[in-house]
Amino acid sequence: MSTGVAILGAGIFAKEAHLPALSDLGDAAPPLRAVYSRSEKSAQDLADAAAVALNLANPPSVYHDGESSSNLDALFARADITAVIVALPITLQPSIVIKALAAGKHVISEKPVAPDVKQGLDLINTYNQTYKPKGLIWRIAENFEAEPGYKAVGDFIRAGKIGDVIFFKTVVVNYIDKESKWYKTPWRTVPDHTIAALRVMLPHPLTHLSAFASLNKDYLKPHDTIHAIVKAGDHFTGTAELTWAFPTQSRPQADGFVITGSDGWISVNLIYNPGAPIIRIVVKSVQKPEGKPEEVTEETIDIPSRGVAAELASFFDKIAGNDDGQGLGDPLAALGDVAFIQAALNSDGELVDLAKLLDG
Repeated sequence: MSTGVAILGAGIFAKEAHLPALSDLGDAAPPLRAVYSRSEKSAQDLADAAAVALNLANPPSVYHDGESSSNLDALFARADITAVIVALPITLQPSIVIKALAAGKHVISEKPVAPDVKQGLDLINTYNQTYKPKGLIWRIAENFEAEPGYKAVGDFIRAGKIGDVIFFKTVVVNYIDKESKWYKTPWRTVPDHTIAALRVMLPHPLTHLSAFASLNKDYLKPHDTIHAIVKAGDHFTGTAELTWAFPTQSRPQADGFVITGSDGWISVNLIYNPGAPIIRIVVKSVQKPEGKPEEVTEETIDIPSRGVAAELASFFDKIAGNDDGQGLGDPLAALGDVAFIQAALNSDGELVDLAKLLDG
């Protein structure tokens, strides 16, 4: 049986992230055989875009709601489609993930794993009990987790480049007006990205938080800003400031991550160069040679951003029986990112134990 992949969902991210990633992977990815969207027009638009991006002689087959011969059930009935990339609205994703698994398809679904912790736990339990024993693979497409730049920072910290982590801060600044291409999409405020990056970089998991959420632009209801104080057990503390309500499109230099250690610090920024974004890492290390003055060294590393391609490559390798050992896309780890955001939105200043929240 030949293998193939389908994309479910024809929104911005499918066109601007998944298609370029499949193009980047080339023959390392299964052929894109089908696309699905609830509307025929959006599915056809994605198929046309795929034909151009992937240099296909024929565009992938188009599936949409409304006709039994071309609906999602018809797509799932195809034996030549062995895996699906799910990039649908957040509220729809859990039911579609189960539907795909029930049809015998491997699944990689876009973050977040579910709209809230309870639905996420239910989904994970269903997968673990019913579909994982059948050898079906389900991963969460969290591209920040797969970014080589963030993984490099984690490696630097584990190698002791800045000593022991003692505190950190992250500032995420976004400007969204009603004309933004992201405004009308359910993905316009998906802040668990940032928490996934912290999960990759920091040497210990985040365990507690106290936070306040606020609404500063009425059209971004229910919340557009989070300020949180965070704790990683007895190891270190940090702060997280996340907003989609910035007043100007230009961003301050403070946007990004700073991780401070006993012997230096690391700053991390995603630089949106047109067509070629990079993750810029600055490492300042304090050297303490015996009997000599302290020396401070500085190193700047620019690493191309290719998280979507990396997560898809790992997923396809796993399907082929070649586990890369990176542990990418683990649903429970991704649910921890959701737990952080859920806790921050509901804390109202109270301390929240993230492990207890994940226990249900």
